[in-house]
Amino acid sequence: MEVSPFPYEEVKAKIADYATITILTHINPDADTLGTALGIYALLIEDKTKRVEVVNASNALPLYLDFLPYYHKIKHQMEYAQSLIIACDCGSIDRLGFDLRGRDILNIDHHQSNENYGTLNVVMPTYASASQVAFELFAPLYPINAKSATCFYASLLSDTRYFTTSSMNAEVFDVAQKLVNLGANPLEISSHFTQRRALSSLRILERALGSLSLYQEARIAVMSVSREDIEASGASIADMEGIVDYGKSLSTVEIAIFAMQIGANTRISVRSKKRDITPVVGALGGGGHKVAGGVVLVESELKESIDKILDAIKLLGVMDEK
Repeated sequence: MEVSPFPYEEVKAKIADYATITILTHINPDADTLGTALGIYALLIEDKTKRVEVVNASNALPLYLDFLPYYHKIKHQMEYAQSLIIACDCGSIDRLGFDLRGRDILNIDHHQSNENYGTLNVVMPTYASASQVAFELFAPLYPINAKSATCFYASLLSDTRYFTTSSMNAEVFDVAQKLVNLGANPLEISSHFTQRRALSSLRILERALGSLSLYQEARIAVMSVSREDIEASGASIADMEGIVDYGKSLSTVEIAIFAMQIGANTRISVRSKKRDITPVVGALGGGGHKVAGGVVLVESELKESIDKILDAIKLLGVMDEK
C-alpha cells in the first residue's frame, strides 16, 4: 500500500480509471465526514462521463447539516458494485459500514490513528480537518466551485470548534480565506452550527452536566448519559456532539470524558488540553488525534466503561507530571 501526502498524479489517474465513483462517510457521521464527501461530490459530478454517489451506512443523518449542497443526495446503500471508493475522514475501514474487500480505495483523512487501509492513502495528521486535506488535494486537479467550498468550509469550521482547537495555525486560516473567496459564506454557515439546535440537545446537555464528576484533583472531568437519559430527552447522537467540551472548559481540567450508552454499547469521547490521550483510546480499541479521540466499548455498561477509561489513564501514566 502506498502512503503519500499529495499524490496528485496518482489520484488523477485513479479517478480517470473509473466510470463510477462511490464516496463513503463514516457511521454516526459528523460535519467533517459529510462536508468533505459532499465537497468532493460537488467537484466530481461536473465530469458528465462519470456516475458519482455519496453514501453513509447510518440510518439517520444530522439534520442541522441539511444546508450543505447535495445533502439530500446522500444514500444509505451503495449502488455501484465496481466503483472507486473514496473514504472521507475515517480512520478505520470498519467504520465505513460496508464490506469493501477487494475494492480500490482512496483514503482521505487527518486522523493520527488512521490505519492506512486504502490502496492510495492521503492522510495528514497535522491538518485541522479532512476537508482541509481534500481541498489541498483536489484544488490543483479541479476548479473549486462555490458548492464545494461551502462544504469544505463547514467541515473546517466544525472540526476546529470554530477555529479554537490546537490544530489551528496560519495555514488553516489561509485555507479558510481561500474557501470564502471561492464562495463559502461564513455567516450563513456558522448560523447553522450555532442557531439551529434541537430542544432535545439542551435536554440531554442538562442531564450530562448533572452527571459531572471530577477526578485526580479536578484534573479529569467525566460526564455521562444513560439509555434512559437519551430516551427521555429524545436526543440523537448528533445532539450530543460537543458535550465533552463543557468538561474541558473547566479551568482545572486537563482531560474531559463524555460517555453515552447506545444500546448495549458505550461510546466515549475524550478531549485533552495538552496531554496525549492516543495511548488511552488506543488501548481500548479506539483512535483519533493526540488531544481528541474516541472509542466504542461493545457490550459494556456505562459505569464499567467509565472505570475502564479511568483505569487506562492511570495505568498508562497519562496524568503523571511532566
